Amino acid sequence: MAEINHRCAVLGRPIAHSLSPVLHNAAYRALHLDDWFYDRHEVGEDDLERFLKGLDPTWAGLSLTMPLKKTIQPYGLPCDRWSKELMVANTAVFDWKGACRNGDESLPAIRLYNTDVRGIELAFEHSYDARGSRPVSDHSCDAVIIGNGNTATSALAACVGMPAVGHVTVIARHPDKNPTLEPLARKFLPDGDPIGIVTMDHAVEALEKATVAINTIPGHAADSIAAQLSMSGRPMSGTLLDVVYDPRPTELMKAWRAHGGAAIGGEEMLLYQAMVQVWLMTGAGNAPASTESGAETRFELDEGLEHAMRAALEEAL
Repeated sequence: MAEINHRCAVLGRPIAHSLSPVLHNAAYRALHLDDWFYDRHEVGEDDLERFLKGLDPTWAGLSLTMPLKKTIQPYGLPCDRWSKELMVANTAVFDWKGACRNGDESLPAIRLYNTDVRGIELAFEHSYDARGSRPVSDHSCDAVIIGNGNTATSALAACVGMPAVGHVTVIARHPDKNPTLEPLARKFLPDGDPIGIVTMDHAVEALEKATVAINTIPGHAADSIAAQLSMSGRPMSGTLLDVVYDPRPTELMKAWRAHGGAAIGGEEMLLYQAMVQVWLMTGAGNAPASTESGAETRFELDEGLEHAMRAALEEAL
C-alpha cells in the first residue's frame, strides 16, 4: 500500500453509516491519487476543536454532517455563495500556509463550502438530461419542499438556482420551525409572494402543482404522504428528488412514479455533492482558492470520475 500523504474524512455522530468514504476513495483511485485516503471519525460538537487541533499538514479537508456544518463556522471563511448566505458548510478545505480565522496559530486557514446545494441541482440536471426534457426557464413554476428542517434550507437554496422556479411551497410537520426559510425565499425569488407553508394534510394538493419536488424528511417519515398520493389517484407531472436513499426506492418515489411523475433517489444528491467535495479538496477541478464575492463554485462534470464514484456507490448500497 502506498504511503498516505493526503488525508480527508467525514465527521459526525453517528457516522458509522456514512457512505462518504466509499465515494471519495473511489474518486482517488479514478484520479490516480494513490497517496490520498478518506476515512470517517465519530466527532460531536464538543469534540470538534480538539479534533482539529490534533490534525497535521497531511490533512487536506473534511466533510461535515449536522450539527457540525454550523459548529465549524468560527474556524473557517465561507468561500461560496451558499456557505456565506446560509452560514452552513458541509465542506472544509485546509490551507496550512495560512492562519485560522479565529486566531489560533495551531490551526490552519480553513475554507468553507456548501456542496449540498450544488448536489441537489446536479441531481435534477442529470435527470433532465437523461430524459432529454427540461422545464421552462421563466420562473413560472412551483416547487414543493417536504419538511422544514436543516436539509430543507439547502433544498430551498437549490430551488432558488433553478430558472424554472418562481414559487415554493413548504409542507411542514412543524410549521413554526426554521424561520429562515421565508426570508431566504423573499430575498432570492422574483415572485411577490414567493413562499407558502402548509401542513402535511395538504400535501397532495401542493404536490399536484409541483414542477420540482424535494423530500427532505428522513427515514419513513414521508410514507404517509405516499399513502395520501396513492389514495388520491391524482396525476403527478413534476420531478421528485427524495433525499432518502435507504430504502431504495422509497414509498414516496414508488407512489410518485405510479402517478406519472419522474423520481430521483437520494443517492444522486449524495454522489454529486461528493464529486464537488473531491474537486475542492484535491484541486482536481481547478477549484478557486476563494470566491469572496459569494459566487457559486461550478465545475464541468468529469464523466470518468462520475462513473467510478457511481459504480462504487451502487456496489455499497
